[in-house]
Amino acid sequence: MIQLIQVSKNYSSRHSALTDINLKIEKGEFVFIYGPSGAGKTTLLKLIFGMESPTKGEVIVNGVNLRKIKKSYLPGLRRKMGFVFQDFRLLNYRTAFDNVALALEVTGAKPKEIKRKVQQVLKHVGLLSRMNILPPALSGGEQQRVAIARAIVNEPLLLLADEPTGNLDAELTKEIIKLFKIINAWGTTIVIATHDQNLLNFTPTKVVALERGKIKGVLLPRKNPGEDFISANTPLQS
Repeated sequence: MIQLIQVSKNYSSRHSALTDINLKIEKGEFVFIYGPSGAGKTTLLKLIFGMESPTKGEVIVNGVNLRKIKKSYLPGLRRKMGFVFQDFRLLNYRTAFDNVALALEVTGAKPKEIKRKVQQVLKHVGLLSRMNILPPALSGGEQQRVAIARAIVNEPLLLLADEPTGNLDAELTKEIIKLFKIINAWGTTIVIATHDQNLLNFTPTKVVALERGKIKGVLLPRKNPGEDFISANTPLQS
């Protein structure tokens, strides 16, 4: 699904964000990219999403080498990926429904299809009853769920999330991670960047530890007999 081969990213001669990164993420995996601020987590996600180009090395996503693809092909590739930002990036003058619908409108989807898909995905994240509310009137957790709904409405093969719980309290963090686990159970590959070590305890998963732009270690999924099974049909309650 994702492979980075000897990838480095330099923003200047004095600033190396990533150095000699070798990483492979299989289809259907749930992976945390863990490290302190400045470790290179966001840069790594941007490289996978095609928002940045590596200074050297190869970035391969779903069989496509991003260094060799034409820029005009990137929008089509990104429709198979979703990106959740820490700051939500919602339009405050558009309702929750409209914010999610934007992701479908840019693909040329018909209004009837947009209505069906948006209502379906808002139901999945527990916000169907809030679909006509503007973002400023939503809680932080609700805004994040709208952002997640927007990222998954196109049914992406890959979902990237940059510090998705950074602005949330412990209880809301658990809700958001539960939602990501449900999405992963549908078959979507999940890659989450975080600096919060407590987040790693919510689910047995692969953890890639970054420090100063280098991979310091990879922890394989942990066995947790007490972990509740998350079904692909499980809704997130509002």
